[in-house]
Amino acid sequence: MSAASRARENVTIRRIEDPSDPSLSDFTDLRDVQLRSRREPAEGIFIAEGEATIRRAVDAGYEVRSVVLIERWLEGLSDLLELTGAPALLVDDEVLARTVGFPVHRGALASMARRPLPAPAAVLAGARRVAVLEDLTDHTNLGAIFRSAAAFGMDAVALTPRCADPLYRRAVRTSMGAVFAVPWTRIPWREGPGLLRDLGLPVLALTPAEDAVSLRDLDPAAFARAAMVLGNEGTGLSTYWLGEADLRVRVPMRRGVDSLNVAAAAAVAFYQLGAPT
Repeated sequence: MSAASRARENVTIRRIEDPSDPSLSDFTDLRDVQLRSRREPAEGIFIAEGEATIRRAVDAGYEVRSVVLIERWLEGLSDLLELTGAPALLVDDEVLARTVGFPVHRGALASMARRPLPAPAAVLAGARRVAVLEDLTDHTNLGAIFRSAAAFGMDAVALTPRCADPLYRRAVRTSMGAVFAVPWTRIPWREGPGLLRDLGLPVLALTPAEDAVSLRDLDPAAFARAAMVLGNEGTGLSTYWLGEADLRVRVPMRRGVDSLNVAAAAAVAFYQLGAPT
């Protein structure tokens, strides 16, 4: 008996032909960023796209509410469906595209249940290297920064309240699932620098200012623990966070380039501070 046949026996499967079917409500209008950014946190859900991302979310302990998929993907996901007990909603390509608002090339989407946001101390107290993001709004940048944080030894990520959602579909996809691997929390904007210092984390502010210390001259061994802070895509770090920093650092550049995209700058800074082993 094939895996697909076993899945049909052991998994709740519904074949859906109408995009307005209520069981598809978690997956509607995924391209509408503003709508989804309001809906998903309020309803306690997020969307994982593609088999690899869904599996990483499950491995990280997130509960699957339902999976919508094209039938040809059923066999590949049969073990996960059996493991989680999540209902499989079978649709054709046209119904899936009309539901989510765009053609889906990864074959499957899962609606996942969010977990309560942990308190800052629970995430940061034992962390040696922390990435702090002030008011980043682009989900692609956010996902890329999480991926670099995972690659270069950041133990946790702290976000100010106006930062984008790490569990938004685009951030999850860009991070290659790193948002499930790196612990994260949110910290208050004004009290953030003091909170970090109270937890034993000196604040290093990344800025292109010429009088900042070059990362090339930064000795990671001089910081048993540290928080590297990066600012908004357009304006960089606020004057408040820059003024509160224990040390300002910059990425050394030449040939007339005065700054990098925040995700690229984060990768350089995390590599230098994290020093992968």
